[in-house]
Amino acid sequence: MTGTGTAVWLVPEHRGGSTVVTVTGTLVLDTYPDLRDGLLKIATDAPDSVIADIGGLRIEDDTLASVFSVVAMRISDWPGIPFALVSPRPEHRAVLAGRAVDRFVAVHDDVGTAERKRDSPPRRRAVQLLAPTTGASALARRFVTRVCGEWGVPAHEEDAQLIATELVENTVRHTVSAPRLRLELRRGIFTVSVGDDDPRPAVLHERLSATEAGLGLQLVAQVARVWGCSRSWSDGKVVWAVLTTRGRRGRRAG
Repeated sequence: MTGTGTAVWLVPEHRGGSTVVTVTGTLVLDTYPDLRDGLLKIATDAPDSVIADIGGLRIEDDTLASVFSVVAMRISDWPGIPFALVSPRPEHRAVLAGRAVDRFVAVHDDVGTAERKRDSPPRRRAVQLLAPTTGASALARRFVTRVCGEWGVPAHEEDAQLIATELVENTVRHTVSAPRLRLELRRGIFTVSVGDDDPRPAVLHERLSATEAGLGLQLVAQVARVWGCSRSWSDGKVVWAVLTTRGRRGRRAG
């Protein structure tokens, strides 16, 4: 919502393996962040893919269509699910092609076509709700060990345990929420995420001393290929980290 009387509205509908988001309103400079952040929030809880139906969206400035490229690149980092656009309007197709958005995002005429053509590789997911107590991190490590064994990815176990420990301890220490630990595996990419109901973002700080509790997000940044903090549609947040067999980079998603 903006002071100029313009706004964008996003209405998600979970259907099968897709989350279809109906987008209406007007895309202007002031509503650009609302659309970007809204789609990213919805993606945090989407099961297998996100399809944005923009047929009812008015694009005031063609350059702002780049928002969909930005969203696609962010979603490719995490949660790593397919993202597509739907619009039957020729003017939308022209704008998206003119801004090269269709190089990053598949564009379809209708939702049915988008669902049929989505690239949806097999994905494994395991979720554990933990009590907000001092013993939560130990339970998280045991959960990681069990899941890595079941999925046959022992190479990720040590790093995933470290990440899960830090993220769970941060949740217990800095919020009143029960940590929601989620592990996912798709195309060799292993992700660890912890959700809570506190909207305050996770902040990377240096440890002050060797005796300070918690390993610190510094270690998460060193271990993960990429990590970040995303707002969820329920107005909480999810802190996540991605592990791959291609080596560590420690980049934070922007």
